[in-house]
Amino acid sequence: MMTRRKIFAVVFLSSFSSLAYEINLTRIFSISFSYHFAFMIISIAMLGIGASGTFLSLSPVLRAPSRLALESLLLGISIPASYLLSKAIPFDPLSLLWAQQQILNIGLYYLTLSLPFFFTGLIVAKAFLAFSDRAGLLYGGDLLGAGAGSVGILFLLVLTGPDQAVLVISSIALLSPLLLGEKKLKALALLFLLLTLSGLILRPSWMQPRISPYKELQVALKYPGAEHLKTFYSPFSRIDLFKSPAVRFAPGMSLTYFNPLPEQLGVSVDGGQVNAVTNPEDQVSLAFLRFLPSSLPYEIRSLDDVLLIDPKGGLPVLLANLAGARRVYKVESNPLMIEIVQNDLRKFSGGLYSENIRSGLGRSFLISEEKKFDLIDFSLMGAVPSGLFGISEDYRYTVEAFREYLTHLKPNGFLSFTLYLIPPARTELRLLNTITAAMEKLGAKDVEKRMVAIRSWGTLTLLAKGSPITLPEIEAVKSFSMGRRFDLVYYPGIRDEETNRYVRMPSDVYASAFKALLNPGTRNHFVDRYLFDIRPVRDENPFFHSYLKLKNLKEIYRVMGGKWQYFIEEGYLLPAVLIQVLFLSLVLVLLPAVAGKKSGLPREGSNITRLSFFAFLGLGFMFVEVCLVQKMILPLENPSYAVAAVLASILVSSGAGSLLSYRRRLLGTPSVAILISIIVIFYSLLLPSLSRMISPLPIPSKIALVFLILFPLGFFMGVPFPAGIRILGERDASLIPWAWAVNGCFSVLSPLLTIMLAMVLGFRFVLWLGAAAYLLAFLTSFSLPRRPSGQRRQAPSVRP
Repeated sequence: MMTRRKIFAVVFLSSFSSLAYEINLTRIFSISFSYHFAFMIISIAMLGIGASGTFLSLSPVLRAPSRLALESLLLGISIPASYLLSKAIPFDPLSLLWAQQQILNIGLYYLTLSLPFFFTGLIVAKAFLAFSDRAGLLYGGDLLGAGAGSVGILFLLVLTGPDQAVLVISSIALLSPLLLGEKKLKALALLFLLLTLSGLILRPSWMQPRISPYKELQVALKYPGAEHLKTFYSPFSRIDLFKSPAVRFAPGMSLTYFNPLPEQLGVSVDGGQVNAVTNPEDQVSLAFLRFLPSSLPYEIRSLDDVLLIDPKGGLPVLLANLAGARRVYKVESNPLMIEIVQNDLRKFSGGLYSENIRSGLGRSFLISEEKKFDLIDFSLMGAVPSGLFGISEDYRYTVEAFREYLTHLKPNGFLSFTLYLIPPARTELRLLNTITAAMEKLGAKDVEKRMVAIRSWGTLTLLAKGSPITLPEIEAVKSFSMGRRFDLVYYPGIRDEETNRYVRMPSDVYASAFKALLNPGTRNHFVDRYLFDIRPVRDENPFFHSYLKLKNLKEIYRVMGGKWQYFIEEGYLLPAVLIQVLFLSLVLVLLPAVAGKKSGLPREGSNITRLSFFAFLGLGFMFVEVCLVQKMILPLENPSYAVAAVLASILVSSGAGSLLSYRRRLLGTPSVAILISIIVIFYSLLLPSLSRMISPLPIPSKIALVFLILFPLGFFMGVPFPAGIRILGERDASLIPWAWAVNGCFSVLSPLLTIMLAMVLGFRFVLWLGAAAYLLAFLTSFSLPRRPSGQRRQAPSVRP
């Protein structure tokens, strides 16, 4: 027999499974393609939920609560089914560079992976239909389940990989038909539970995520003699160890060095970002380190205190030790990398990470650190050349970050950067420009006297000093470069004939660009006229790798060889996805209006106005949620921490607000939307200070504080939606599925719009848009239908 308690439990379990699967898909996308395609997952989930409302609007037969058991069973089955079907779709972002039809496969991805979210939407929407008078209670169960799922998946990923997590999540969803179903459905649910259990035991290889054949790990394993050694998982990354002739890790090494390299093991993060762990046992073979351009600061003078940011496999640590640095501190952003080098490769690596090692972002470490350093060295921006996907946020290379680094240098200390050259020049120029902006913010009037840059056959090394570079230091740079046949790019007072001597280029664009950028009189003119966007990057829009200038599209197209695919690399996949999603969303929203007679809905024009309340709620909720996730990446130091902490806080607090609004009807009114608008603006102004305040704390403390800080906002965000559903139930319950569809479909657009707008205008501006959406929701709430005086809604015949 179906009871309200059972329906509440089914809503909780369905939402738990759905949100856990959503976050798990972000890990799968990271491994298969790139973490920065995870924005698609939120849209996929909301599209499925929106579609469920449209289907309920068009088919009154589906609205019967008696079908909840069947839909719960289909949810459990569709989770692994959608994952396996998506693996069969021949979609790969990198192949967009030559296969335009791949854009259509994005649509197939959306349709396939949205299936579980479609069934979750059906379950929750039908629960609202049956108990609209208890919308606050049900919405609270929905949000609490989702919040619990966002945390539960992290614990699950500690124990197993994302492929096995799919089966566990499916098993949790299959508990619902055991609660509601009759004997046949219960038998089917038990059968599928046994199948998922067998999958967990047997761990079939076909369940593992499909990695793009163009990712670095797959390419390295194709070499003759290559061997995959082991795979490690954490909630935040997958790391593979392998041997391959492709692993010859000595970035930019001088062509004057002819001896063999020591033994190296390849290390790949999420199928890409190939680095290496070097065996230091043969001290003689470590001589190659002195022929790397990154050894420049050690050749200028002896260094006592060195901080290495993201040393990955440890090559910078070996270099610092070989150069005689007295105290070497390491800050690695990937905790799993530390664990592997420290434990599994301890003997092979020579115990590189046995002391002075910390996990997290370097800038967060420095906020709490009073110590100053002779050198702060940054590992390569990507261990292999990569200019793809400008949609990636990076808080390591912003003006605010460089101010933090510079204030932790001793008076004669250096910042050191080595990065691959990827023509046309843009990354190195934005780096220089951002450091320059940070120095000037700190009051430096002679930035042009504090920079040195050299170039090898494939890398550029930039040194930024906390004070003017001296003549002896310049002579040391010139001697180092001449001895190893590296080209000088810039030093204070450099002459044109000193550049472009060994690795000759048709025109030395690097030397001329550095001179123009470091000259205050020519800098702005050069930046304005330059083909790419190389303006300094700040925390508000930390998209360091996005260089596209809209006004130069035609010229960029010509320079890039007449290939439109470059615009996909620069993040213009977003508009392509947005167009597809916008089309699907409009179809789903408008279908109930077009087919009103068949579905039983009145075809009143006022319905669109009434339901606009739910549209603005969908936009506002997701604008705020996605922005908060992005803003919390900095203090929490890891995207996965940020996703889990923000979703848990917003969803759990929203669930609490929804539950209390059910108990206290005075709270549960749509007018709360205007209060939310005010609170969002307050948070947008306060977040930078709060972020800096919590950054130095241990991770558990930071997560707890983020939860508490966001709780008041989330609490009120959980009130307007169930209030609107309750009002519809009192006046015209047939509108509830359509309202659910409108809310879900407008929520689909928000994650895409958030990233696109933030790249241009910043996350604070998008938060203000979220506040504006809640204000518009408040204004449109007056158009919601009201219950006529004396009219009472008939309760559904469901056992209490």
